[in-house]
Amino acid sequence: MSIKKIRKRDGRIVEFDASRIRDAIHRAFIAVELGDGEKAEKITGKTVRLLERRFKGKVPSVENVQDIVVEVLRKEGYEEVAEQYQTYREKKGEIRKLREKLGIEEPKLTVNALEVLRKRYLLRDEEGRIVETPAQMFKRVARAIARVDKKYGGNFKKSEKTFYRMTTRLEFVPNSPTLFNAGTKLGQLSACFVLPVEDSLKSIFTAVTNMALIEKSGGGVGFDFSKLRPKGDIVKSTKGVASGPVSFMRVFDTATEVIKAGGKRRGAMMGVLRVDHPDIIEFITSKQKPGVLSNFNISVAVTDEFLKKLGEGEDYWLVNPRNGEKVKKLKARDIWNLIAHSAWKTGDPGVI
Repeated sequence: MSIKKIRKRDGRIVEFDASRIRDAIHRAFIAVELGDGEKAEKITGKTVRLLERRFKGKVPSVENVQDIVVEVLRKEGYEEVAEQYQTYREKKGEIRKLREKLGIEEPKLTVNALEVLRKRYLLRDEEGRIVETPAQMFKRVARAIARVDKKYGGNFKKSEKTFYRMTTRLEFVPNSPTLFNAGTKLGQLSACFVLPVEDSLKSIFTAVTNMALIEKSGGGVGFDFSKLRPKGDIVKSTKGVASGPVSFMRVFDTATEVIKAGGKRRGAMMGVLRVDHPDIIEFITSKQKPGVLSNFNISVAVTDEFLKKLGEGEDYWLVNPRNGEKVKKLKARDIWNLIAHSAWKTGDPGVI
């Protein structure tokens, strides 16, 4: 008589699926560099037949099945594979215990995921002690998100239950600021912000201040530095010369370096510069030195005019954003090749 059912650890009786046994055995073979589907199939067959003999008319448990897998592996001379299977089995046991300890109600999170939650996402009191379990975190977020439905006549309880079920099963997981802040006094749920940067010290450092506050709440920030006058341009108020957008980007980068977003992770920024800005070459190559602008991703904003000149193999003008004057011509293809080379070398810039 073939095995039809199996008893799970929580007492539920479910359909027996031999493929799950085969997959676990196959992983054990792969772990000791004996990855062979035929061997795993053979061991699975012998395991099932032994189960059928020993549990005739009965429902075996998951533990019964795993015990027999180890027994068959050793009997067939695969001692190392048996040890690997047993190690995998023990690790799964550790995961179950950790879930129970942390209060997770759904069997989807790995030990690593639980550790990340513990370090970065779970709420803490003023003494830094964790005051919620992962299950409570998901419940907090679900309740905060569902509360909006009250304003529009929706079913609050139903929405909360649906959202909680989706997140604990990892069918959908919201962004980090939502996990950090939903249901808290801060309540900041957005991950991405765009801040203006005008061509003045006041605007630049206002943007730095606002960036710091956003990153503290767990958000990331994007800036377009195209309005800043180029390096060497005149500064009328001081009769000096401007240092250019890339130098000011270093101010943003340094500020971000010392601010942990939400007190839990480093902030992240996007910096953009138009392709016709006079400092475009410095911008494109700015990340080729290790450690420079390490908190930035950068992108070149290409124009229709640039793409037209690129296709025609012609030069295009660089334009001073302070007064709109054309200052220099560059070969569009040279700049395009420089973008491609730098992106290959460092991962930046992108193109928008």
